[in-house]
Formats: sequence, structure tokens, C-alpha cells
Amino acid sequence: MAQAAPQPSNTVLVGKKNVMNYVLAVLTLVHQGVNEVIVKARGRAISKAVDVAEIVKSRFLPGKVAVKDIKIGSQTVTNPDGRQARVSTIEIVLAAQ
Repeated sequence: MAQAAPQPSNTVLVGKKNVMNYVLAVLTLVHQGVNEVIVKARGRAISKAVDVAEIVKSRFLPGKVAVKDIKIGSQTVTNPDGRQARVSTIEIVLAAQ
């Protein structure tokens, strides 16, 4: 089995946790002085990643953070039963202004 590449320290991977956990992770990175934070998600978590970006941008840091770039794509993943499936992905780049 191939090892996943390590993620850069400015990346927040969105998964099954509560939206506010990811919002707090983004806010922590911004307050540490990171200029760009990348919010990544795939599959069903994509809508949660969009929520994270919008909450940070409009509620917590209005005028201080903007969406710099959005990348969409797909990956092939192998299910535990051995079948392969295509999963949509998104990367939202939030930049400090």
C-alpha cells in the first residue's frame, strides 16, 4: 500500500468532525501568521469545506481573509472491499489581505 504524501503545515483537511473544529483550525493558522491556508476535502465533506471557508471569511475575519483560489478535481480511491471509486475533491485557498 502506498503512503500518502505529508500535507504542508498550512493545510486543513476537512472530514467527519464538526464544522467549527475546522474553522478553529483555520483561525489558529491565520493567527500564527500563515499567509495562505488551504482547506481540502473530498466526497461528502466538500460542502463542509465550503462552509468552513465562508464562516471564516464572513463571520470571523471579514475583510481580513479572502478566497484566493479554488481547485476542483477527482481521485481514484480503493474501498476496503477492494473496489475502486472516483471521488470528487476540492481545495480552497484562503489568503490574508
